Amino acid sequence: MKYPATFTPADEGGFVVTFRDIPEAIAQGDDEEESLKEAQDALVTAMDFYFEDSRPVPAPSKARRGERLVALPLSVSAKVLLLNAMIERQVGPSQLARLMGIKPQEVNRIIDLGHNTKIDTVANAMAALGRELDVVAV
Repeated sequence: MKYPATFTPADEGGFVVTFRDIPEAIAQGDDEEESLKEAQDALVTAMDFYFEDSRPVPAPSKARRGERLVALPLSVSAKVLLLNAMIERQVGPSQLARLMGIKPQEVNRIIDLGHNTKIDTVANAMAALGRELDVVAV
């Protein structure tokens, strides 16, 4: 998942980075490299708001002229897709636990962005929702 970002020169130097698809994510850095790193961190942090509120995460739109793509880490992307599938299917953590045959606490860890979850576990959760998690190299 790569989100288009606008890098706007800041008056004090560096860049302010904003995302039109994820307005909660705003970052600033002293130079391009730092701004990109801060933008990636802000994007991941913004995902927490969607998870906390059980809101679907918007899919990334196509980049427009002047925008740069900022990628979510693969582990976060997989969990975002899982969250969106859960919301779409109207399945909460307890129900997903029943579908997977695991304890509710385990599902809470699966959907916790701060917890390292094996990609196979996320794929199993997606399968329980009737979805397939597919990884493609480009």
